[in-house]
Amino acid sequence: MKIGQLSKVSGCSIQTIRYYEKEGLLNSPNRSEGNFRLYDKRALKELEFVKHCRSLDIPLSDIKTLLALKNKPEESCSSINNLIANQLDLVNKRIKELRVLKTELQLMKKACSTDNTVERCGIMKTLND
Repeated sequence: MKIGQLSKVSGCSIQTIRYYEKEGLLNSPNRSEGNFRLYDKRALKELEFVKHCRSLDIPLSDIKTLLALKNKPEESCSSINNLIANQLDLVNKRIKELRVLKTELQLMKKACSTDNTVERCGIMKTLND
């Protein structure tokens, strides 16, 4: 299949697919006589793997590590476990930050529950403090 079809099937944009190829996250595809990229089911599986990792907010550098390890099935999976543990730590940190942000926004919302002018808006006053 050509890149446009891979894009439709995978839900990734053509630009994203090309970027992943450039970054080494996808193997270079075969080319047609007209120099079009030709993808097979293996390429779709690779792209789905990368896409799933990105949905978990795993950085591209870590995805590269995972892909390299995928090609070494005899290796210990401890480095994969560490990578995922680090990602989980980052997620927990972000959750804490988002809770603080939510609390602050709720306080701001309570500061102006009526339809005032901008000059009398409690939210604007909290931003100026």
